Amino acid sequence: MAEPARRGNLQETIDSVSSRLKHIRFRRRAKDIPMKLRFSATSPYVRKCMIVALETGLAERIEMVPTNAWAPDTDLPRDNPLSKVPALITTGGEALFDSPVICEYLDSLHDGHRLVPESGGARWTQMRLEALADGILDAALAKRVETTMRPEDKRWPYWIERQDSAIARGLDALEEECAGWGDDFLIGQITVVAALGYLDFRFAAEDWRNSRPRLTAWQAKTAKRPSVAQTEPKG
Repeated sequence: MAEPARRGNLQETIDSVSSRLKHIRFRRRAKDIPMKLRFSATSPYVRKCMIVALETGLAERIEMVPTNAWAPDTDLPRDNPLSKVPALITTGGEALFDSPVICEYLDSLHDGHRLVPESGGARWTQMRLEALADGILDAALAKRVETTMRPEDKRWPYWIERQDSAIARGLDALEEECAGWGDDFLIGQITVVAALGYLDFRFAAEDWRNSRPRLTAWQAKTAKRPSVAQTEPKG
């Protein structure tokens, strides 16, 4: 789900990539730019894709297309019938959505270490972790829409409480599991980064770190990773 754009580290990273792409266009012609990513600078799902693109060295092969999914006249449904970002347009013109599909597609385009394990127990472990972190994000987005976009007299307290409970249970599960991650930084951990970053960005007053020391330490360590630092959302 997209939000009105606000500039920050993710936007600065996008601007930097776009600037380099202009130079590439001058030398190699636009037809050599193989992919387009429709994005909103504040979307945590877009951030997942950007982290994957940076980790795999594919960022400069992606042309960034700013998209306001909330605009009444948006043409986003042409590429994603759900009218959500991110949506990736491939070299062949096929539109892919949403973030799990885009991230796995990008991971298939490089020769380095796979961020999405191809088979076996490692694959299911990572996909489960990705689903858990995506679920935290889904609940956080639902809460934000309910508390900021719906008229105050139309808000449903039980719905907000339900999202809060889902977020808390998800974070507690991450607290239990993160000690076993070691130095892994795969699609599951990337999605956790996006989820924790979004909570800090939109719900800073509700400190998720309280009573979760292991997850707090993991997040602090991971925040220093270049792909994470470059895409951190800022108000």
